Amino acid sequence: MPVESGSSASSRQAKQKRKSHSLSIRRTNSTEQERTGLQREMLEGQDSKLPLSLRSNLLDLFGQIEREFENLYIENIELRREIETLNDRLTAEGQTIDGGDLTKGALKAKASHSTSQLSQKLKTTYKASTSKIVSSFKATTSRAVCQLVKEYVGHRDGIWDLSVTRTQPVVLGTASADHSAMLWSIETGKCLLKYLGHAGSVNSIKFHPTEQMALTASGDQTAHIWRYTVQLPTPQPVADISTPCDDDIDFSDKDEADGDGDGPNECPSIRVSSTTLRSHQGVVIAADWLVGGKQVVTASWDRAANLYDVETSELVHSLTGHDQELTHCCTHPTQRLVVTSSRDTTFRLWDFRDPSIHSVNVFQGHTDTVTSAVFTVGDNVVSGSDDRTVKVWDLKNMRSPIATIRTDSAVNRISVSVNQRIIALPHDNRQVRLFDMSGVRLARLPRSNRQGHRRMVCCSAWCEDNSSCNLFSCGFDRQAIGWNINIPVLLQEK
Repeated sequence: MPVESGSSASSRQAKQKRKSHSLSIRRTNSTEQERTGLQREMLEGQDSKLPLSLRSNLLDLFGQIEREFENLYIENIELRREIETLNDRLTAEGQTIDGGDLTKGALKAKASHSTSQLSQKLKTTYKASTSKIVSSFKATTSRAVCQLVKEYVGHRDGIWDLSVTRTQPVVLGTASADHSAMLWSIETGKCLLKYLGHAGSVNSIKFHPTEQMALTASGDQTAHIWRYTVQLPTPQPVADISTPCDDDIDFSDKDEADGDGDGPNECPSIRVSSTTLRSHQGVVIAADWLVGGKQVVTASWDRAANLYDVETSELVHSLTGHDQELTHCCTHPTQRLVVTSSRDTTFRLWDFRDPSIHSVNVFQGHTDTVTSAVFTVGDNVVSGSDDRTVKVWDLKNMRSPIATIRTDSAVNRISVSVNQRIIALPHDNRQVRLFDMSGVRLARLPRSNRQGHRRMVCCSAWCEDNSSCNLFSCGFDRQAIGWNINIPVLLQEK
């Protein structure tokens, strides 16, 4: 009796598999034909003004759509199984990877070559599994609690910038396109003072580190320094409207208010500044105090940043070199360092620590307008851009970022918490997201038909000394919002 060779046996098995597969397909088609025939019979018994042939074509089309969704569902289930299998293999080799680690970059250099290849395959598979079907299976453990505490309504145009005083009494300052800057009681939401000295949009507001003075930059090509005196009103009880931050729910939009809201009609005002800084030939988009408060720096659309002496109002240095308009400037909290950002896709670090040497470093880490770059208390710089990325840099080695955050919308003026080292990202798409310094997403502030911003969020600012609100945001919906952010320790250490 002849013995069947191994190749012929494998060929026979392959044919049998193809035959069984074709049979299963025919059975499926037969079932679908029976179901289609039954549905067509039901259609014939229903009253409709559409021709039977058109109704039949519609039925066929909807059937095809259903089959496509069914195939997509099956493929996503298989993809999830493959991810679990690869994770099990990594666990067996002494490596474990979860969704958070996959977004941070490659594995450590000491991992073996085979493990690195497997890790890369797992990352590619994970990125391909971000459809709604697979995302619905994502288990959520502990979440940050974001409580909307107070809304500050009174401006008649969009709010570009906001800041919190560094001295007592602690108040909130806002800068608006309605040519005014306002000081608010954080606890009550009432306007305490209005500054009306500018003839153009007020684009920035910053408070003196030790005295009751404010620095504002304006579209009228000037920056003003003005003194203020306020008295805080008695705080009122705050209702508990805490809401867990959710990254998986699309909130409905909030209808635009018809009126201007309850504005601060009886709010006292100041119309004359104590110091006016004039040297720019374009819009002054931002300004900030250098450490010590004896000098200020301004950034303008004339592509230059100017350093002024506060006491004499004289121009000390003109910082030139950017190829396009500047968008922001920021000073280091403890050192004589300045960082400026520009539409030329770069940001520059200016060093004034040595009076005889004023060095500058240029950083090209983005592909679109750098909307802001800010210092942290440590040795880091965080930059945000219209290219939908935020990058964390180390001042000691700024050749490449130590973390990159990729988002789905352009990023505006960011801020970093001093105590918790959390980055708040205001977006063009009305969202505010929170990340840690390593690039891990912690939360998204709630936005629904009851709370949150209705238009572009322009700026965020942290407050470290107030118990009720520790984060503020403002936008082009003419309002500022005070939030209480409670980040669980497990999320911060993740």
